[in-house]
Amino acid sequence: MTQPHLPADAPALPPPPAASAVQGQGHGRPKQPPLTRVWRGRSDDPRWARPAFLGLLLVVALAYLWNLSASGYANSFYSAAVQAGSQSWKAMFFGSLDSANAITVDKPPASLWPMALSVRIFGLSSWAILVPQVLMGVATAGVLYAAVRRRFSAAAGLLTVAAFALTPVAALMFRFNNPDALLALLMTVTVYCVLRGMENGRTKWLVWAGVAVGLAFLAKTLQAFLILPPLAVLYAVFAPGRPLKRIGQLLLSGLAMVVAGGWWVAVVELWPASSRPYIGGSQNNSFLELTFGYNGLGRINGEETGSVGGGGGGMGGGSQWGETGIDRMFNSEIGSQISWLLPAALLLLVAGVVVTWKARRTDTARAAFLAWGGSLLMTMVVFSFMAGIFHQYYTVALAPYAAALVGMGASVLWEERARFTASAALGVTVAVTAVWSYVLLNRTPDYVPWLRWVILVGGVAAGLGIAVAGRLNRQLALGAAGVGLVAALAGPTAYTISTLDTGHSGSIVTAGPAGASTMGGRGGGPGGGEGGMRGGGMQPPGQGRQGGQGQQAGGMGQPPTGGMPGQGQNQGTGNGKQQGGTGTLPGGTGTMPGGAGMGERGFAGGMGGGGMGGLLNGAQVSAKAKALVEKNADDYTWAAAAIGSQNAASYQLSTGKPVMAIGGFNGSDPSPTLAQFKSYVEDGKIHYFIGGGMGGMGGGSGSASKIQFWVEKNYTKVTVGSATFYDLTQPKS
Repeated sequence: MTQPHLPADAPALPPPPAASAVQGQGHGRPKQPPLTRVWRGRSDDPRWARPAFLGLLLVVALAYLWNLSASGYANSFYSAAVQAGSQSWKAMFFGSLDSANAITVDKPPASLWPMALSVRIFGLSSWAILVPQVLMGVATAGVLYAAVRRRFSAAAGLLTVAAFALTPVAALMFRFNNPDALLALLMTVTVYCVLRGMENGRTKWLVWAGVAVGLAFLAKTLQAFLILPPLAVLYAVFAPGRPLKRIGQLLLSGLAMVVAGGWWVAVVELWPASSRPYIGGSQNNSFLELTFGYNGLGRINGEETGSVGGGGGGMGGGSQWGETGIDRMFNSEIGSQISWLLPAALLLLVAGVVVTWKARRTDTARAAFLAWGGSLLMTMVVFSFMAGIFHQYYTVALAPYAAALVGMGASVLWEERARFTASAALGVTVAVTAVWSYVLLNRTPDYVPWLRWVILVGGVAAGLGIAVAGRLNRQLALGAAGVGLVAALAGPTAYTISTLDTGHSGSIVTAGPAGASTMGGRGGGPGGGEGGMRGGGMQPPGQGRQGGQGQQAGGMGQPPTGGMPGQGQNQGTGNGKQQGGTGTLPGGTGTMPGGAGMGERGFAGGMGGGGMGGLLNGAQVSAKAKALVEKNADDYTWAAAAIGSQNAASYQLSTGKPVMAIGGFNGSDPSPTLAQFKSYVEDGKIHYFIGGGMGGMGGGSGSASKIQFWVEKNYTKVTVGSATFYDLTQPKS
């Protein structure tokens, strides 16, 4: 007894015991011309399936491209590295912040490579930086559809794509230049490859899965390994073939992972330190230290060297980066970013496993639920309890897993709706999703206030209709399902539209309308505020900034009063000094110009006042300041030096000239040392020192504060507008 390969609208149920769940593609069928297959899909697909899929991908692409340039350079920290990589192949390879290769970003460089190539081809602009991220989002949607469609209906695949694309944090991060976009794509590819391998036990798919994880490591280090335990156990237990063969395949996959991710690490560690850039984020100029310290265990226990974040978290506790605990993904800090469909995903995971429980060991439908569900649960647990640096946008990693579970689970229960338990489970899932959407929308009561009531009433009614009519009347069931689908997706759709319509910039950004996400009741970043900026941000030359919500941590303009960073719990208001509008500045302040907030690795000043940009956002460079830095810049290795990467990045992006980031991201890295900096100055390699910096307030060696003190003592201050410079070719007499 055999089962045809993925019949068009076959129920997503376990195959008969003697049948193979998935047969080799194309067996017993004539081959289609390549172009016909692209448009038509498989020969057993419904005629509408492939055009609907391609049309949905086009809609996703156009939506994510909408208003893209409103974010300007987005996170100028990474944009500066992209610019440097477009000017220097060496800088591109190492992920240097400047083309003169002083120091790298605090992540491996794989996520920078597509953007750097784009800028090298098309020139520096917001679009050249961000379009590759959009394409990664479209690619992730395509891989999700392919993975779900191989075992479930075309409708299940389309629902998966819609659920993914309408997740607010996905709409945010696939239009932003942080490494998370590439990471999410490669994690999705990893699950796809593992599931392909489980169809027939072919080793090549396990090898490709290992390659994907290795490349993901080069995007965001150890976060790439979170899904390895559930996927490895899944393959070892449920894949076809003898146990020894399965173990051998897993070992080969691990070898492929080491090669794909380790080659770059080996080159960096073996390269003479004197002829490569300093490894940003490390205290000993070692990528391995960065990987297992600041980007590794430090994220779990909160003890990141060179950072004032983290600490004090744990089971049911909290930290400077928000409350930890089992409900973290659903609380006011994170919930609006990712949790709209998480209750549905968890319920449908249980339902899918129950329906496929008695299938044979190698059943691919059950494997799909366990693969996506295991990846979701493992990542959720780690995110929920990590006490170190954690930002809301990290949760984009959950979006593909949750979307796949929603698409597959809804398909399974719909096909089984003739059984009351299945129709009731689907109805309960719809109703619970509507209730949870109401809860999330109620956290922003002034945002489209009528929507939450429509969703609540419509979703609960649809859930009851599906439960009752699902097994009695197909037309009534279809009507209830349609209403339920609209109710389930209306909330995240509204937040996604708000996200697409608003520019985002800075180190910490959130999706949805203003006030949708708070950090420990203080705003989006430790110390208060979102930590990023809406409706503005540093813009490429010639690109105006659209008006927006003007919300920012520690803010632009006049800071609210408060105490030390991390203590600000009061709301303060201030008039933004940049276009983007007047906004609310949630949370605390400090003593730095324009207020203070907390960023990716510690203390940051705001954007108002002096030349210091701080951690969260880069400084706004005036025309006069730009002209000063550009003066005779080609005669120097670095046109200027500034403490902190965001501050240096602002001047580098504005002038197109290399600017040294003293101390890396928050000025705490011991690079350069005071002796090295003096040597650079004596050799005439640096023209200006940009004042107003943090002096390495994030901890670490204190080299930055020593350099700042030495410069201020020995060189004359020059003020250009609100910015302060020191000409390092003109010592005090």
